[in-house]
Amino acid sequence: MSEELTFEQMLEDSFKTIHTGEVVEGTVIDVKPEEIILNIGYKADGILTKYEYTNDNSVDLTTAVKVGDTLEVKILKVNDGDGQVLVTYKRLQQERGSKKIEEAFNNHEVLKAVVSQVQDGGLTVIVDETRIFIPASLVSDTYERDLSKYKDQEIEFVVIEFNPRKRRCIGDRKQLLVAKKAELQKELFEKIHEGDTVEGTVKNVTDFGAFIDLGGVDGLLHISEMSWGRVEHPKKVFKVGDKLKVLVKEINGSKVALSLKFDDQNPWKDASEKFAIGNVVTGKVARMTEFGAFVELENGVDALLHVSQISKDHIEKPSDVLTVGQEVTAKIVDFNEDEHKISLSIKALTAPEPKKEDEDADVVSVDVDAVIASQEEE
Repeated sequence: MSEELTFEQMLEDSFKTIHTGEVVEGTVIDVKPEEIILNIGYKADGILTKYEYTNDNSVDLTTAVKVGDTLEVKILKVNDGDGQVLVTYKRLQQERGSKKIEEAFNNHEVLKAVVSQVQDGGLTVIVDETRIFIPASLVSDTYERDLSKYKDQEIEFVVIEFNPRKRRCIGDRKQLLVAKKAELQKELFEKIHEGDTVEGTVKNVTDFGAFIDLGGVDGLLHISEMSWGRVEHPKKVFKVGDKLKVLVKEINGSKVALSLKFDDQNPWKDASEKFAIGNVVTGKVARMTEFGAFVELENGVDALLHVSQISKDHIEKPSDVLTVGQEVTAKIVDFNEDEHKISLSIKALTAPEPKKEDEDADVVSVDVDAVIASQEEE
């Protein structure tokens, strides 16, 4: 009996002693849906529940770990009353994560993490089991109504508030974007100049124009600079994501004005010859007003057909005889190259009718001649 006791004592002594709060390494010897069994080198195995493994309830323990894996865990209870040792993986990671985040906070270090949750008020990321909240106002350098696109995306941020007592940890992604944009702006402004042709991507389309991302700087392509012709609405011409080659028209501080009106495509370039006074041209009615109709002779060249020049007959308003899209032929009666103005006349193509006073004059002339001839015979 004494030998058996000695043997049991020796077996007992072969196991290491453990204490609550101690960090030990364990080997996975079994995995169940709700717990992991670890060999921690003690007379009893370590029990790691799903709750003490992670905060993510969607995790499947049977796929998260496998037999033979090793995990560092912290002892919660040496004896839970049933002779089992309770351990935690989550809390150990939280402690380590908290230290890591504190260091990142103090050193302004940039962290990376996957967005685990999207809320109306912002995003939540988890770094080593520590939750960090990024308010919506600090997610981007521009207002974003819908944050759902960030779900499951890895993002960079800095920690701007760290209070472990209140379990409050706030992240900021916006300042990184602002700093990056400033850097890109500086590089871009060193490269581009007025008159340059650059490539860009349509970032946003509004009623008055489109904003083009030039690579760190957004340039404005105003509706008046989208074409030599008339543009009804920017959204009918461009959509977000379109690639464009644009002309840098003006740089004013951080503002860049862009244009698609390239000089070699200027329809007024040879206009003095094509649209000289007296030339007969054909075009389509583009729009009408009370005083006349504007006729598009070619893209970017409109001419005014005044209501008084539409017909030899009196016309109250252009829409009485013309419709938008109708093709008309007229004579150019005025051309102003400097102001890009052309005046047309359909009436000028109509042969003038003889005036009544001219007819009377002819009759009188004939009568006088007859009288003279009669007198000579006598």
